[in-house]
Amino acid sequence: MTQRSSRLAGKVAIVTGAAQGIGRTYAEELAKAGAAVAVSDVGLPTATAEAIRSAGGKVIEVVADVTDRASLDRLADATVKAFGRLDILVNNAALFGKLTMQNFAEIPVEEWDRVMAVNVRGTWQSIAAVTPAMKAAGGGKIINISSGTVFKGSPYLLHYVTSKAAVIGLTRSVARELAADKICVNAIAPGLVMSEAVQSHPGWGEVAASIVASRAIKRDSTPDDLIGALLFLASDDANFVTGQTIVVDGGSVMH
Repeated sequence: MTQRSSRLAGKVAIVTGAAQGIGRTYAEELAKAGAAVAVSDVGLPTATAEAIRSAGGKVIEVVADVTDRASLDRLADATVKAFGRLDILVNNAALFGKLTMQNFAEIPVEEWDRVMAVNVRGTWQSIAAVTPAMKAAGGGKIINISSGTVFKGSPYLLHYVTSKAAVIGLTRSVARELAADKICVNAIAPGLVMSEAVQSHPGWGEVAASIVASRAIKRDSTPDDLIGALLFLASDDANFVTGQTIVVDGGSVMH
């Protein structure tokens, strides 16, 4: 297996929402860096697992719904059973690609609640499910996925932007609570990434062009652009970094 490095050798990671797109990239790159990876999604993420396995990586695939705490507990248990420990959680599962841009007053209540259930409650429940295993391992790294839209006040996706702002607040609060257990909790806030879901969405063309124009680095973002920040936060290089949000968007947001 072609590895970026061995910086995560001996580590064990969970990636939620790993069936495709950015989540699949996260999982594959963690494996390339030497981690054993449990990939999960609401459907069995077989393609991701097969890609990692065929490249020589260690992987298991597990069905898990982040809105269902019992399934998350089973995910954590299956990971420890397979690999003996748990060191890293990438909280990637979220609703975004299939959402329609619309006026804030016209968002259906049911859609609002579903976004909050997956993007906010799912993040919280995933952390709660993995924390006992991380404590048993002597520490760990939790990486939540927020969004650069939080810092821009992006219009017409109020439920999504609000949910990702909540992830930042959640990250900071949980970082305070888990620091004594040597568990670092941080967030990555990507800009618009040309993932499979975005590329197949009929409404993102003009939006993507305007976002690229707002960047200091004027090009589309791909999932690979996020890997440097991910591997840093997952590694021992970030042992003294917690409660932080790293914006990875080519300089559209600077704060």
